[in-house]
Amino acid sequence: MIQMPTLGITKAITNLTEAHTKLVISPSSDANFFTEWKEPLPTLTDAEKAKLELLKRRYIYYADSSAITEGTVNLILLSPLLETLGFFDPPYQIRNEKYVRFEIEDGDTQLEGLIDALVIHDSLWLIVIESKRYGFSVRQAIPPTLAYMVGANTYPVFALITTGEDYLFVKCDRVGTPPEYGGLNDSAYYALSDEFTLSTAEGNQLYTVARILKQLVSV
Repeated sequence: MIQMPTLGITKAITNLTEAHTKLVISPSSDANFFTEWKEPLPTLTDAEKAKLELLKRRYIYYADSSAITEGTVNLILLSPLLETLGFFDPPYQIRNEKYVRFEIEDGDTQLEGLIDALVIHDSLWLIVIESKRYGFSVRQAIPPTLAYMVGANTYPVFALITTGEDYLFVKCDRVGTPPEYGGLNDSAYYALSDEFTLSTAEGNQLYTVARILKQLVSV
């Protein structure tokens, strides 16, 4: 079972500098640290592609009407996406872990957001963000997301941060000394994927998001 950080921790960690210091975690400089989001990735069936096209059209319809909230994203996009990929059924299992309010520094402004965290198989976190301010970036939710990930008791652990429109994958792992030397002094590292979005005029980057999700649950 993943040990959850307290609300106080997630509120205290408002930027990456604080995350690096307080969580004792560093960005990895190893180009091979996070290759799971890259090709080759699992393929999609024609039925899955058709559903992903529907989900993109549905999201844009709601977004154009300014009717998007965190709860709406769960209902119209995330839950149908997970259902399409078969993540509600064995051997997978989803838990709704935490719903917290957090603040992110943006210059002299505090941006307030909400996180709804779902977990698949203890190794994949789905972080859904509701922003109180237009233009909130998924990257601004990296610090509180790392606060969740460093508490995992199974490594590596992955996360997908999404606003519904934008998507970013994160990997966190611990690297320690070999067992023959005591296995001590393990250090936490993380890396990010490219950012994917539904706001493209052509194509559907939800295809890539779905293929990466398929890949990560099999790691």
